[in-house]
Amino acid sequence: MITVIKNGIVITMDQKRKNKYEQLDIVIENDKIKEITKEYKGKYDKIINANNKIVMPGLINAHTHLGMSIFRATNDNLTLQDWLENKIWPIENKMTDKDIYYATLLSCLEMIKTGTTCANDMYFGWKGTMKAITETNMRISMSRCLMGDLDKEGLERIKDFKDLINEYKNNELVTFTVTPHAMYTCTNKYLKECLNLAKEYNIPIHMHFSENEKEVKDLTKKYQTSPTKELQKLNYLNHKLILAHGTFIAEDDQKLLTNKDISIVTNPVSNLNLGCGIADLTSYKKQGINICLGTDGQGSGNNLNLFKHMSLVADLQKAMYKDPTIMDSYEVLKMATINGAKALNLENKIGSIEENKQADLIILNLDEITTFPAPELITQIVHNIETNNIETTIINGKIIYENKKLNLNINEQELKDNITKIYTRLKV
Repeated sequence: MITVIKNGIVITMDQKRKNKYEQLDIVIENDKIKEITKEYKGKYDKIINANNKIVMPGLINAHTHLGMSIFRATNDNLTLQDWLENKIWPIENKMTDKDIYYATLLSCLEMIKTGTTCANDMYFGWKGTMKAITETNMRISMSRCLMGDLDKEGLERIKDFKDLINEYKNNELVTFTVTPHAMYTCTNKYLKECLNLAKEYNIPIHMHFSENEKEVKDLTKKYQTSPTKELQKLNYLNHKLILAHGTFIAEDDQKLLTNKDISIVTNPVSNLNLGCGIADLTSYKKQGINICLGTDGQGSGNNLNLFKHMSLVADLQKAMYKDPTIMDSYEVLKMATINGAKALNLENKIGSIEENKQADLIILNLDEITTFPAPELITQIVHNIETNNIETTIINGKIIYENKKLNLNINEQELKDNITKIYTRLKV
């Protein structure tokens, strides 16, 4: 199957290309980008006219909890600990695999319609999650959230994680991370075992880290050193590591992350909603740390629309430093594309439009009231894109969303009805 995207304004995110964008044809053969050329004249099975439209890599959400869609916008007037301990965790204990399936399915459709083609997920109930992922053709970096100690329950969670890998290790759309939930929910013994797992399977570690000041203060008191330095003692900094949030990392600790295979996933909406603060991404960037973008779950992040989160992350840094030049739009776009791919060990497969990479692409129409005129294309993309601008989503060469319509055998009204039933039963 050969699909040709004709005459699009292509933002490749390929750092080797001279131009940030130019008018090009993209040839997709089966699941891969076969050719990028000024004018393709060869054979094709399907042609997509992208004249005056933007073609760019699909977005990568580097930190999600896809099963949390039923908790959308439940965080008002609650601190992180209060929200987790008194709102979220008690309800999650009642959730079934079927509940997680429907909640994840809702999240997948939200991502597809808002331009995200890959997510790095941290949750439990992976059987429900993977059923939804399979039905929607989403690309996923998957895990089973690990918490506790090396007791019976903690060991069962590890076994559950190994079962996940064994079942989906041959799925081309699925990769894995080891996910200890956080330092405050795992003993050091458990954290060491998680590191052993990551080494055994040669996969990254993905964990919550330094999300708010209270967490950092409590852990500093517990360890008699900073959380970063404690991770160093545990040998975590010498392994590929994805730190979700990283809102409060002191400058001397930032230097410990330099020249390491470590990424920080900023989640600006979630951090603001929970009153956690604003990550100093400008400082992290100066240290050479890879920064990528996440939404967190809809409970605290409210939505999975990365375009909304891109705009905020840029403006927050400008306000923090009182400098409008401090966060370039192209750098923000990298956070949501190639930087996310790098964090997930997928930079050779996705995150940019290059020949022989997987065809994970989106097509945007800027001929809308909210995005017209569009003289500064990348600025428009980072700050003004709405759902109605997203016309097409392609994952692994398959057109999942075309002309703002889903090409999936999913009844959206039936899905909404099931979500409502779950929401009501669990008394969210």
